[in-house]
Amino acid sequence: MYSNRPFFGSRSRSKLINKTIRPVIDYFLLLVLLLMLVKVIIVIGFEQDPQVPERSEIKYYQWLFTSIGLAYLLRSIISAGYKSFSTDFFIFSATGLFIFFLFTLDIDSNVAWLNNHYSYALLILGLFVFELSRFDIRGATLVLNPAQLFMLSFGFLIVIGAALLKLPNATTSPITLVDALFTSTSAICVTGLIVVDTATQFTVLGKSIILILIQTGGIGIMTFTSFFGFFFRGGSTSFSERFVLSEFFSEDNISEIRKTLAKVIFITLLFEMIGAIFLYLTLDKGYFTGMGERIRFSVFHSVSAFCNAGFSTLTDGMNDLRVRGTYPVLYVVSFLVILGGIGFPILLNLYTFVKYKFLNLLSVLRFGRKKDFIPMMISINSRLVIYTTLFLLTAGTFFFFTFESNNTLEGMDLSGKIAHSFFGSVTPRTAGFNAVTTEQLSIAAIALTIFLMWIGASPVSAGGGIKTSTFAIAILNAFRIARVKNHIEFHKREFHERSVDRAFAIITLSLVILGCFSVVMYLMEPDKGPLSILFECVSAFSTVGLSLGITPLLADPSKILLIILMFMGRMGILTLLFALFRSSKTLVYRYPKENIVIT
Repeated sequence: MYSNRPFFGSRSRSKLINKTIRPVIDYFLLLVLLLMLVKVIIVIGFEQDPQVPERSEIKYYQWLFTSIGLAYLLRSIISAGYKSFSTDFFIFSATGLFIFFLFTLDIDSNVAWLNNHYSYALLILGLFVFELSRFDIRGATLVLNPAQLFMLSFGFLIVIGAALLKLPNATTSPITLVDALFTSTSAICVTGLIVVDTATQFTVLGKSIILILIQTGGIGIMTFTSFFGFFFRGGSTSFSERFVLSEFFSEDNISEIRKTLAKVIFITLLFEMIGAIFLYLTLDKGYFTGMGERIRFSVFHSVSAFCNAGFSTLTDGMNDLRVRGTYPVLYVVSFLVILGGIGFPILLNLYTFVKYKFLNLLSVLRFGRKKDFIPMMISINSRLVIYTTLFLLTAGTFFFFTFESNNTLEGMDLSGKIAHSFFGSVTPRTAGFNAVTTEQLSIAAIALTIFLMWIGASPVSAGGGIKTSTFAIAILNAFRIARVKNHIEFHKREFHERSVDRAFAIITLSLVILGCFSVVMYLMEPDKGPLSILFECVSAFSTVGLSLGITPLLADPSKILLIILMFMGRMGILTLLFALFRSSKTLVYRYPKENIVIT
């Protein structure tokens, strides 16, 4: 994995360490941790009531953790003489000493919070992710393009998630393989469609698994592993790895991808933590049995909202009596959904803007002058997405208020109607929470919801749909044609023709996919009604999670169709095209142009 020269020693020593000793330790640790992870998952998932491990179990963990600690200490020794491994030396030494002394001296048996299978599982999982992140993907990039790697990572997570949800201790009663696969796909693809009740069907372990799947799916497994890889691999990262991640985050500057990863992780955890705090403070204490239940509710729904997942630990979701009348809860969830769905590039751009303004203020206070002016702090992409999002939120709130004032919102005061209308405008755009009974919506409100679901969130976010930028480009292109202009103009900038081509392809293919899947599902389930099936397909494809109540009633073939739609929606149409088709060679010729009659 490494090819650095040491401070001292010959080339043969360097070759022996890098080509023989280091790979053996790497694969040994990865294999041992994988076996331990499988072991602890089996114990947690199949024992009815996991207690403190017996003495034989403790000895099992002691021996394996001791060997792992020794392997880390050996790593630190062979890294001591290398120029680029000073960080590795301290990390390996600290990890090795911690593990070795903790388990070899039998300290863990005297620490109550550590002496159980769940603590061992977290420690093993953390070490396994740490080791997995140290392996670069240069070999994979020679065979797979970034889009294929992206798809495979999510497909791998879905299979693992389904296997974990099938564990006996994850559910209150056994669920079928299709239902486990459906729930795992819905969580990984941050959709929120459910075929079994999350509140009653899954245990605390099952809900924890779903929460981890939502968090991992919302950010992406490549983000997590690459984040640890960048910071725990001594800075040794290949250009191909950076290129893959720059494609995933739409980052033009490949050298900045390390900082981008750190910012994405930081922003995600920060907003989820702030959201959980606000939810905890706004909940009505009288409706919850204790502090623990309020904390679990706040954390789960904060993560679910920011990741635009739509999962809830309440049977009726946000329509539950305990929260639907607490309007601050609806607003907190709404703003978390907006922040999670607006896209990481926009959040990073706004972060840079706020940071610049803050430093500018400090400069004025300290030196009496502003910092150097940076033109176009808010990029054109950010402006387009923000304006489109504000328009959709405003228009959606107005029309939902108009359509439902005398229907599902009847009897509420004005503040309640505004809160529910705003919530009903926000959540169809890939979040999937419902504060009213969706089946009782008027036809006009259902049509509005389908339209908002189809548009979805913004690019490079946790949400699906055709995306706000695609919708905005299509509208601007229509105005361009009406004004007989050659280019789309926006804030004294012109959009590249490639952006227009991509928007047109996404819109066309999305309509074709939704039409085909809706027709096939209607032929299999004609009793569900065409409107309900169309609503279900759009919800799955746009990773929304709203339903007119037919999801649990669907047969297995229909559930599999929705699984495919959810996966396609989370990947994105262009990602699927890039994954399935190899790019063609640049042509050195052009055919004569002809006009086609279009009216």
